[in-house]
Amino acid sequence: MIIPHSRPSIEAEDIRAAVEVLQSRQLAQGSLVEQFERGMAAYIGLPGGVAVTSGTAALEVALRAMGIGSGDEVILPSYVCAAPLLAIQRVGAIPRLVDIELDSFNMDPSAAQEARTSKTKALIVPHLFGLPADLTALERLGIPIIEDCAQTLGAIEQGRTVGSIGRATVCSFYATKLLCAGEGGMVLSRDEDLLEKARRLREYDETPSLYPTTTNLKMTDLQAAIGLAQLGRLPVFLERRCWLAQEYQTRLDNADLFPPNVSDGCTHSYYRFVVRLPNLAESVDELNAVIARFETRGIQCRKPVFRALHRYLELEGFPATEEAERTALSIPLFPALTDEETAQILVALQEEWL
Repeated sequence: MIIPHSRPSIEAEDIRAAVEVLQSRQLAQGSLVEQFERGMAAYIGLPGGVAVTSGTAALEVALRAMGIGSGDEVILPSYVCAAPLLAIQRVGAIPRLVDIELDSFNMDPSAAQEARTSKTKALIVPHLFGLPADLTALERLGIPIIEDCAQTLGAIEQGRTVGSIGRATVCSFYATKLLCAGEGGMVLSRDEDLLEKARRLREYDETPSLYPTTTNLKMTDLQAAIGLAQLGRLPVFLERRCWLAQEYQTRLDNADLFPPNVSDGCTHSYYRFVVRLPNLAESVDELNAVIARFETRGIQCRKPVFRALHRYLELEGFPATEEAERTALSIPLFPALTDEETAQILVALQEEWL
């Protein structure tokens, strides 16, 4: 059996929660969704949240709730999955891609400053792989921030909980995320007006007014029940992730590569354990060869970002992003990883690089 790149942590508590919902016959959005919204908001330190069908839907709802639409510009990094780009395009806004800081894989604040125009209405700031972006520097730009915490719950940036800083925060509860509900997402904010607009965009049943952009984006109580069960164990999940990361770091201490870099004042959630291989700077084919070698050892490693966004838009001028594409490798790290699997990965790491 191959060790997968990721595996959800499903335990008896999650199964019991799902069965209870099925037995109750209350499957659609109900009281458990409201409980999950309150629980997530309390965890991050915000007054409220609005649960939706996916993290991508949460991004779109956040943009619309902030009044962003046709002709507006939204800055985002090129080195991220396609969800933020698609959300921007769906609301009719214009994506302005910027490069990353190679050490963190996160948005380069100086590049964001250069991309800013009079039409800029927001920054979508993904905290990639579990490491907080430089929110302190990005805040100085004075542009409303949407924090994308799909990969970074529980992390700290300069003493502040990631997700509590932007005007809006979005989360994802996809099967492989830090907190798994199978699927789902959430918009969180301290702005009650924004949250109320998000609720109006999520559903149209029994509402006094209809809005053209409203659709059905409701989370189910089944998903919320699993999410609540997982939320209660999130600190344990994060502790296990940090322990695994430390095991990898210790084993790779003398290797000629760049492990995750955690700057002063920050903590890492280790959604992914991503290393850069400095000797693979010429072609992505070399990275694919490394992935294939791990496969023969029974370990599934991956490129952490399938394709940079500027390639979809046929843009040039993203040197750090392109180096990350050629040299970044994601090694399996998830709470359900057994000690035996961890030992197998540590042996493979030593065989490959030490």
